[in-house]
Amino acid sequence: MFAAPKRGQGIACTMIFYNPKDWFVAIFRFHKADTFRALFPLLVFMGLYSWGIVYLEIQYLKLSENNHAKNITVMHTLLGFAISMLLVFRTNTAYDRWWEGRKLWGSLVNNSRNLAIKLQVMLPEDDPASRQFFKQLIPLYALALKRHLLKESTRLQLDELPHPELPDINSTTHLPNDIALSMISKVNRLYKEGKLTGDQLIVLNSELQSFTDICGACERIKNTPIPYSYSAFIKKFIFIYVLTLPFGFAFNLGYYSIPVTTFIFYVLASLELIAEEIEDPFGQDSNDLPMQRMAEAIGGNIRDILGKPLR
Repeated sequence: MFAAPKRGQGIACTMIFYNPKDWFVAIFRFHKADTFRALFPLLVFMGLYSWGIVYLEIQYLKLSENNHAKNITVMHTLLGFAISMLLVFRTNTAYDRWWEGRKLWGSLVNNSRNLAIKLQVMLPEDDPASRQFFKQLIPLYALALKRHLLKESTRLQLDELPHPELPDINSTTHLPNDIALSMISKVNRLYKEGKLTGDQLIVLNSELQSFTDICGACERIKNTPIPYSYSAFIKKFIFIYVLTLPFGFAFNLGYYSIPVTTFIFYVLASLELIAEEIEDPFGQDSNDLPMQRMAEAIGGNIRDILGKPLR
């Protein structure tokens, strides 16, 4: 019936930054991420469909003269409460996934800074090569994680169906893991060379371990969507509920039921579309996380920290 635009198509979008207190822009400006644009053809169809039902009722069927027809209106009232509860839960669940993704990337920013600060203090002054090594690899991890999460193979890596169109889905190459392995190997060599103490090794190990923990948590969000049966049930519920609305409203509202039904469909379908978009925050939609900007911020912070002269 309706579906969100496919990810990974076209030019990558950036997150929308706006003034939440500006009501005029929020109401009257139709951004490319607005659900009205995606639903416009279906809204037109819904209006024409409602007009056809109302026309048949007024001109030919005249079911409103039967008292039993009021039962349809009662049914919509009861089902309306049920569908509103389902959509509230659906939207909250999707937002929790989006917010968890934002917290994970916030942790990556902070942990990258902490690692760089500790390395700047712990590394010997006569070893600029090691500083240059981490100055390159710490920001590279954030960029590699962004690319890893954008890959379609990452989203489908737990799927039971084969995907021959994605040759890298079963590949053992995992760039974030390779970069983390290189950094841990470098720290371990520095310890063996006597440039780091055992206590310093333990401190740095906890920071480096957090990188892989963040990557695993992001993968969990990426490749574990909302259960199919739950998502499919909501779509079917909305579809049947909206298609039967004109039959109930036509008895009392007549032709006024056309805009009412169309607006109700817009609200219900928009909530589902919004939930579909934000449940995967690691994409290229307008409301997804600005991973590129955060990765660039990490790079700037690391270069600034490890580039400072030692005191």
